[in-house]
Amino acid sequence: MRRSMKFLLRPTGAQLIALAQCLEDHRELYNAALEHRRIVYAKTRTTVRYGDQSAELKHIRADDAQGQGRWSFSSQQSTLRRLDRAFRRFFERIHQGRAPGFPRFKSRGRFNTVEWPKDGDGCRWNSRPEHPTTAFVRIQGVGHVKVHQHRDVLGIVKTISVKREGARWYVLLSCDDVPVEPLPATGSAVGIDLGVCSLLTTSDGEHFANPRFLSAGVKLLSAATRDLARRSRGSKRHRDAAARVAALHGKVRRRRLDYAHKIANRLVRSYDLIVHEALQIVNMTKRASPKPDGNGSYLPNHAAAKTGLNKSILDAGWGVFLRILVDKAESAGREVVAVNPATTSRMCNRCGHTAKENRVTQAEFACGACGHTAHADVNAAINILRAGLALREAASAA
Repeated sequence: MRRSMKFLLRPTGAQLIALAQCLEDHRELYNAALEHRRIVYAKTRTTVRYGDQSAELKHIRADDAQGQGRWSFSSQQSTLRRLDRAFRRFFERIHQGRAPGFPRFKSRGRFNTVEWPKDGDGCRWNSRPEHPTTAFVRIQGVGHVKVHQHRDVLGIVKTISVKREGARWYVLLSCDDVPVEPLPATGSAVGIDLGVCSLLTTSDGEHFANPRFLSAGVKLLSAATRDLARRSRGSKRHRDAAARVAALHGKVRRRRLDYAHKIANRLVRSYDLIVHEALQIVNMTKRASPKPDGNGSYLPNHAAAKTGLNKSILDAGWGVFLRILVDKAESAGREVVAVNPATTSRMCNRCGHTAKENRVTQAEFACGACGHTAHADVNAAINILRAGLALREAASAA
């Protein structure tokens, strides 16, 4: 099993400067390779491949020994592969009839990761084993950087990446052969209904609050964003204001991740089977489409209300939570099943009667056929669990 692990770096002042320069040089290499492809295609109508650009790296490094020549050859190859993947996805979108989205040049704010495809080739994990209580990662051109290692590294380290998030730097380890550590069986199964009022509700009737981390920090974020808008682009004051906005967004992201990890851990430890809805979150958060009225104008489409709902869904972080839940369940030997969400919130879990009128309010469910009443989210979670059990039974019988 492959797993990724993320640790905070504790670089010195000199190492911070070297890391920033490493990232900047790789960004310039990416942009130069993109420009090379554009120029060659404009002149000859032929496509430059990754192999062609990789072969030129030797000459680039020789001509710029104090710049590009300082860094690992394999990390630069990885940056060129990153550009090649962007072009492959570009051509795939064209063949699928989607908006192509031609690869763009990377500004400083859009290029934040450098990857070394093999441990020991330009970057080595646990580079100072003589210090068993402190972890280090050695990066060519930077040195031994101290790592805040908060958990053990399991499996075999295959690739290493360094990522900048605001003012923080992280090392990401991609490990193969990570052992599965199954938890003791509990004999229990649960269905979960994701929502906005409560982040999720279980079929056992338990509600997990939605902290709304973005809404909680909206005053600070709004003030920082207004301050950023008043600064002149390119000035030091603008960079400082942008750093403050990034720091606030980073805090929201980390709090949301921490909460998702805690809830996922609790579910995985308590249940052998977890069933959730297969939600199309990208489609659910699309902005409201305009509706022409036939007279050159548009009908009301409640775009403002839809925008508020979209923001609430994204603030809840359903996608992040489900990804974490699936990863933790796999590591613990638990089973996660996704079911079709259609009618789960409108169907009575007692008699099966399905009607829109059954959902009286956001929180109240009252069946129009048998008179059963329940919390609407609990009723939906029970239906989700039953659908998951039926799906698993059908799969085992096939």
